[in-house]
Order: sequence, then C-alpha cells, then structure tokens
Amino acid sequence: MTPRILVTTTSFQDTPGPHHALLAETGWEIVTARGPLSEAETLALVGSIDGYLCGDDLITRSVIERALPRLQVVSKYGIGVDKIDVGCCTEKGIPVLFTPGVNHTTVAEHAFLLMLAMEKSLLAHTDSTRSGGWQRITGHELFARTLGIIGMGRIGREVAVRAQAFGMNVIGHGTWWDDAFASAHSIRRADSLDDLLAASDIISVHTKLTPESRDLIRSDSIARMKPDVVVINCGRGEIVNTADMAEALKTGRVRGYATDVLDQEPPPADHPLTRLPNCIVTPHIGSRTFESVARQALAAVTNLVRAMHGEAPLAQVNPQVAVRKVV
Repeated sequence: MTPRILVTTTSFQDTPGPHHALLAETGWEIVTARGPLSEAETLALVGSIDGYLCGDDLITRSVIERALPRLQVVSKYGIGVDKIDVGCCTEKGIPVLFTPGVNHTTVAEHAFLLMLAMEKSLLAHTDSTRSGGWQRITGHELFARTLGIIGMGRIGREVAVRAQAFGMNVIGHGTWWDDAFASAHSIRRADSLDDLLAASDIISVHTKLTPESRDLIRSDSIARMKPDVVVINCGRGEIVNTADMAEALKTGRVRGYATDVLDQEPPPADHPLTRLPNCIVTPHIGSRTFESVARQALAAVTNLVRAMHGEAPLAQVNPQVAVRKVV
C-alpha cells in the first residue's frame, strides 16, 4: 500500500524550493490542508494517514488516538512542539521529529524589525504619508539601551549578537546558558527573571512554551518592569497573558508591545491586541523567509523520509521512541 502523507504547513506549500522535489520523489500520496488546524479540523483528516508533516496544528490525544493504528510518524516543520501532545505520542510509540537550527537567523531579524518599528513609530509614519499627511513622531534610539532577552537558546543568542551591533547592553535569562558565548559577547546573566524585568528598557521573549512559561508575562511581572518598557515577543503568544498586556497598553504601563505570535491564531476580529495603537502584531511570519522556509522544509521532509525508511532522523523530540521502517 502506498504511504499517505498529510501536509498542513502553508509556508511549506506556498514557497518554492527543493523540499517539493524531495517529497515528490518518494512517490507517496500527498494530502494537503491549510493549517494551522484546530482539533476538530485535524480529527477530520487523520485516521487514514501514515505520516504527518505538520505546522502548528492542534495534535491532541484525541487526534493521535483517531490516527492510530495507521499513523507512524509526526514530522514538525519548525521547532515549537507545544501544540503536539508529545507525551501521548511517546506512549503510543510515535516518533515526533523537529527541525532545530534552521530559523534562528530569520527570527532574530524579525525581532529587530519589530523593535525598530516600535521605537521609530514606523507604522504611524507610513500610515500618515499614505493618507496624504506628514505626521512626525519623536522616536527612540536602540543605542545604549538595555535589552533583556528571555530565553538564551539559538534565537536568543542571535538576537544578542545583533543587539551588540546596535550598541545595546544585553542581559539574558533562561534555563540554558552558554558561559563562553556570554563572555565573548559581554552578556550579563540576570540573577533572576525579576532582575531582568527591572533592569531592561526592552524585553524580548524567545523561550519555548512550557507549563512554567505560560503567562510568564502577566500583571504582576509587568508591575516589576520599567515604566517606559517595550516588550517584543517572537516566542509563543501564550507566554504573554493577553488580557493583562492589553490592559497595560491601555493604561500606558507598557509603552509598546510588538509580537509575531498570539494566543489565538488566526485571531478573532475582537482580539484584545490587534487594534491597539501601541501594539504591533504580525501574523506569525518571523521564520517565513525564502531562505528559512527552504531550510526548515528540507529538514522536515528529510526527517519524514528517514523515519519512514526506519533510519535515524536529523532530530527527534522523543528519542526514546524507536523509528520503525514503514516502506
């Protein structure tokens, strides 16, 4: 029987590159959908697929159980697996693959796009001139400002390197720390999260979503920040409490919030953050460049093909689960 593969990530589908040829060469049946999918949408598509190349679809225990016994492998396009019940996959013997090390450059660049757009009032200025106006708002330099980076993994470190080029002072906080890197780039390790919050002019979030990091930025942590603080989020929307951030923006407690991620994607029309003048929201495209998509997509397909042939993938979230040859 020809293996049947479900592909849901839109940037994979929409961006040309060698990943399309590599997947086509398998001769497998490819079924596509436009993600990210809700649980109900995912439930409707699984059950008759052998492999799942996913984006940020909600892959719950119910989805996994519906997909069995046929589903053999889940290959994540990207690095965030918080939408996948990895514990259930492990319990059921399904390897979950992912693609670390492919999008850190692109996401770090996007963090600085958001930072500069906020500090230079880019959107207000372009909206003004496009409507025939000439509004001029005094902005802020990044030079000599203190940037606090929450999460010092690959992306956080790339942000730190770029911050140095802007002449910023960098403070880092996270469970993972590279002493040699920090020393080489003059990055101070915060004694605690509270230390970082109190010392930073701009805070950039690059940690993964875990039970501990969910709502990490909320009313009580916002209260410990500088009065004129700007927050950037290229991590996950759920790390920042939406209601608390919206209130802080309305009262001016937070001067600006620029995010590439939301707690609901796509957001409803009445989402609290999408219409505030001191909030910038981009539609989760921080890693969506031609260069990054090609790297991520090729790695995701390579993972899928290797696992389906019983070979070791490039990277696996649950390495305790053995890959089984399917074809």
